[in-house]
Parts: sequence; structure tokens; C-alpha cells
Amino acid sequence: MKLSNKIYPISYLKSHAAEIVKDFEDNRSPLIITQNGEAKIVVMDIRTYEEQNEALAFLKLINMGKKEIAQRKFQSAENFFDEMDKGV
Repeated sequence: MKLSNKIYPISYLKSHAAEIVKDFEDNRSPLIITQNGEAKIVVMDIRTYEEQNEALAFLKLINMGKKEIAQRKFQSAENFFDEMDKGV
């Protein structure tokens, strides 16, 4: 994902909010909003936000799995499926 080239001062956000929302229908690139010349917030469409949250949740699950493997908290696939077949 490439970073946004859309950097605007907070005054732009205040005066063009409706236009910005409409633009997200066609262009999902996030906006960087500055205050006193310093980046303060990122504005993005809800679909991008939800996709990023889903990806982050998936990465957290992978990391949890890696930790469990490192701690040897796992069982073989054969044992797992045997237990599933037995209804354990």
C-alpha cells in the first residue's frame, strides 16, 4: 500500500468535509491532516479502516501461534484429528 500524497491542513478538512467524504467513494487513498505544519491525524474511508483492522487481527493471531510454537504448546495434526474424531 503506498502512502498518501494528500496532505492538507486542518482548515481544509473543516471546510471540505462533505467533498472529502464523497471523494472516498472513488479514491480510497487516506488523507494526512496537519495542524501547525505537523501531521496530526489520518482520515480514511470505512472500508479501508475495516480491512486494516482485519489484517491486524490476523497478524496478531499468527504472532500468538508463533509464541505457542516457541513454547511448545501444540500437538501433532494426527493427535488433533484423533481427538476431534473421538469428540474430545
